[in-house]
Amino acid sequence: MKSKCLYFFLLLFLVSMTCIAQEKKSSNDSIKIYKKIENYSQKSKFNKFVYRLLFKSERSAIGNQKNVRKRFLIKKTFDRNEGKIIREIRIETLDPFGYAVDNYKDVPNKGFDKIGNSLHLKTKNWTIRNLLLFKKNQLLDSLIAKESERLIRKQRYVRSVIIHPVEIPNSKDSVDVSVRVLDSWSLIPTGAVSDSKGNFEITERNFFGLGHDIQNNFTRRFGDEKKAYDFRYTINNIKNTYIKTTLAYENDLNNNTTRSARIERQFFSPLTRFAGGAYFGNRFYVDSLPDAIGVFENQNFKLQTQQYWLGHSFKIFGGKSEDSRTTNLVTTFGYKNVAYFKKPTLQYDLSQFFASEKLYLASIGINTQKFAEDKYLFNFGIIEDVPYGQVYEITGGFQDKNNNRRTYFSGRFAYGDYFSFGYLGTNIEWGSFINGGDSEQTTLRIEANYFTNLLSIGSWRIRQFIKPTLVIGNNREPIIKDRVTISEGNGISGFDNPLINGTKKLFISFQTQSYLPGNWHGFHFSPFFNMTLGLLGDETNIIFNDKLYSIFSFGALINNDYLVFNSFQISFSFYPSIPFQGTNIFKTNTFKNNDLSFPDFQIGEPTVVPYN
Repeated sequence: MKSKCLYFFLLLFLVSMTCIAQEKKSSNDSIKIYKKIENYSQKSKFNKFVYRLLFKSERSAIGNQKNVRKRFLIKKTFDRNEGKIIREIRIETLDPFGYAVDNYKDVPNKGFDKIGNSLHLKTKNWTIRNLLLFKKNQLLDSLIAKESERLIRKQRYVRSVIIHPVEIPNSKDSVDVSVRVLDSWSLIPTGAVSDSKGNFEITERNFFGLGHDIQNNFTRRFGDEKKAYDFRYTINNIKNTYIKTTLAYENDLNNNTTRSARIERQFFSPLTRFAGGAYFGNRFYVDSLPDAIGVFENQNFKLQTQQYWLGHSFKIFGGKSEDSRTTNLVTTFGYKNVAYFKKPTLQYDLSQFFASEKLYLASIGINTQKFAEDKYLFNFGIIEDVPYGQVYEITGGFQDKNNNRRTYFSGRFAYGDYFSFGYLGTNIEWGSFINGGDSEQTTLRIEANYFTNLLSIGSWRIRQFIKPTLVIGNNREPIIKDRVTISEGNGISGFDNPLINGTKKLFISFQTQSYLPGNWHGFHFSPFFNMTLGLLGDETNIIFNDKLYSIFSFGALINNDYLVFNSFQISFSFYPSIPFQGTNIFKTNTFKNNDLSFPDFQIGEPTVVPYN
């Protein structure tokens, strides 16, 4: 059994190396090798298991019957025109009100629609053209067209898009391609006022139809008249390169200041071959730290960060199937330099946790990432692209800090797919620094995302979401900042006191989400019930302590047909107990719902396993 398994993995390795070394290998040879692996995989249950992890058969898009029928017709058109020369690319962008990408007869006929469209600047045709992965005079490739459609749909200023071939009469070798895009309303003003402060935020997702993103956030505190300002400008795509550039400036109510610039090209598609990025940032802030006897005092911080990384994705197999074309061997290299100019004294940082450092990392891994089309997840009734696939990745390198060099090693496994019982995605990461043979700052992180198939009760639709997270740290630094919390963004909103911490945590969120039929002036209401439970533990606990942190919420997720990426929640929450605050606490809050996001099967910049 062991020899068979070894032979199977050796065969996979040799195939991978051969495909990398011989990029000009014919597709027939690649198909033969692929078939050999497929045939050999049938000789034992273990080989079948490994084969299914690495390769998966083609799957159809998820959706309702009407959508499936429409996609089937488009697929037939693609099959009939696959490999033809693209003569012309016809791009049409539509205003957000009264139009539909799949119905040419829909036009705005209400006064509200016409007024809204007159105030909206449509996306420029060349903005959409720069998002396409295919060009005029190239051969029509349905996978590349499908990826282009997904990438356009991913833009925060686009509501929906359809790309399909248009046959040319009396032409056997040429075809036109139609790209029809429906904009969403991109100018979003929001605000809030309380007894202590007022806030106004304005966001433009599609500045002058260029696809640029501008965010401005202004806050004023009434008691001392202090002001805060947050500005962010993002160019999402520079000339069809998918290079994204973000400039940011933040000055909060306590005069903490952050300035940053990031330029990056991610592996935005399984078909991407090169990626990389650079980040520059400087930060000045004040934070409170305890001394050896637990007395807190404000400390000044001033630091500068530089990060650089490069990556290359190698196509492993030469076949034309989607599995073959989306399975890649990925290598990445990264460098991070953090320089502190002001930091706490030894009295408040005995281990010198806050210190200048240089981190060198490299990773190698195999990943497959594909996307299924689904509806009624985080938006109401529009197509959403759900990633599924697998990742096998190892990362290694070393860190120079406090005149000491220590090595780092980590591994990651991720897997996600649709099953008969719904969608399940998992991500498992382990990483540790090694110093003189001893492990330091070890992290084990296990996450999962699950949601059921869409259920119907009459005209109501319902899904159940479950998201558990386990984080375990070992030999962490003896400072409060090297601890896990369950605060907002890391577990449960409302538990923000830094003293609520530990070296390990487990929390799980259950959300029953319903989708009401109909709408009110374009607004769809989706009532939900959420229950989140959390546990913490430290070095003195074998597993966790006996304190259960919990929150019970009900409310509604509100979506708008024209503001599809700006859903928000109105909720009423009950806390049985919040340490340092009290018991039986009720809170009302309004916030964007991003806690149950999709998993990711991408390999990107090499990093240390997050401990938060």
